[in-house]
Amino acid sequence: MQRKRLRILSVLLLTVGTLILSACPTRTNIERINRDPGHFVGKEVAIGGRVTTSYGALGTGVFEIDDGTGRMWVYSQNYGVPATGAKVGVRGTLQQGFSLGGRSFATILRETERRH
Repeated sequence: MQRKRLRILSVLLLTVGTLILSACPTRTNIERINRDPGHFVGKEVAIGGRVTTSYGALGTGVFEIDDGTGRMWVYSQNYGVPATGAKVGVRGTLQQGFSLGGRSFATILRETERRH
């Protein structure tokens, strides 16, 4: 009886762990996104790298990340803008045809979470 409970608990924990991990997007390199942005538009992706440029005011702005394979602009509305040279990881939804402050960005990641 005890052995059966342990087996059921193990299977349950494995199933829950798999479901939790499958909900998180895996980190994608920027080159892959830039090669086929249409594949990623509207989907949640995660990228990471060093901030090369940043512009912001009052907690909103854009910054560019370089991961060694390419560069991508990130729009941050709630997390502030990191300093140039900072190493960050961000998760967000990819959008095309984005404008901010009179400047147009062909492809941009709208940030939903940040990790330092």
